[in-house]
Amino acid sequence: MLALSDDLTVFGSAIVRGEAVSPLVDTVYPHYSVATAIDIYRNNYCGNLHDALASAYPVIYQLVGDDFFRFLARQFIAQYPSCSANLHHFGAELADFLTTFEPAQKLVYLADVAALEWACHRAYFADDAVMLDINKLAQIPPEQYSDLIMRIHPASQVVRSRYPINAIWHAHQSGENGDFHIELDSGTNIVLVSRIADVVQVNELEEDCAAWLHEIQAGRAMGVATDLTLERFPDFDLHAALLNLVRQNILIDFNPGVIT
Repeated sequence: MLALSDDLTVFGSAIVRGEAVSPLVDTVYPHYSVATAIDIYRNNYCGNLHDALASAYPVIYQLVGDDFFRFLARQFIAQYPSCSANLHHFGAELADFLTTFEPAQKLVYLADVAALEWACHRAYFADDAVMLDINKLAQIPPEQYSDLIMRIHPASQVVRSRYPINAIWHAHQSGENGDFHIELDSGTNIVLVSRIADVVQVNELEEDCAAWLHEIQAGRAMGVATDLTLERFPDFDLHAALLNLVRQNILIDFNPGVIT
């Protein structure tokens, strides 16, 4: 007789990977066969994962349509079964999956849109954080600004693409004008994902501001981050960058000190 943990392992393998049920597992059902019972569980399992995937990737769903999304979801679920009891964690690998998913290769931007959508999904479920206290910042002597180490909202993420994923994402949002005349060869697109209250924000970001934010995220003090950014982008406007990032709730707090 199998132990309970062994029973559950065999049962899970039969549902997730289609493995045969061990003859040691009780397979006596009064109304239907064990194969039918397993199929019911498997269909529910796959259906729940499909719905979780569609919820996390609504733009991908719109771009490929219901039938194709169901097809790619089946292939994805077979390759990346759920490893968490929390369905909000399911689907993180979809962008990587789409880079090699042959039926979707003609949609060259699809994987990058998926990366943006997962950033939005993570932003929505990220921990809360209060907005930057401007009054607290005003109390810092200006000569100490360069030593400040800024803290970033946990929902914040930068996504880069060779395609206009910002325009694609916005075109598929409810209430937008639905302008689908998008030039795919319009150049590199840098998108900043953030969250204000419970609303996820998606906005384009200039290259110099993205470079400065990268240094800040790496733990650099403001002075060091600014100097490194100015070496690459001599026209970088720190004041404008700060106003932009504070407005989008990216910078939430600061600490004294220097990390080089």
